[in-house]
Amino acid sequence: MNQFFIKAVEGRSVRDPETKEVLSSEGEFKYKNGFWLKRLKQGDVVEAKPPKSTAKGDE
Repeated sequence: MNQFFIKAVEGRSVRDPETKEVLSSEGEFKYKNGFWLKRLKQGDVVEAKPPKSTAKGDE
């Protein structure tokens, strides 16, 4: 299954149905499944570009 990078729309909190954690304000990679596609269609989340990695060793 494909993944995509999504962020919650400002002012909205969206919980991952598996982890019960609120979607990070910076965004996260999630699998394109029915739950996330519905949130996208309803305007709760938007597709976004992931931030550049700042992990050590990427320089």
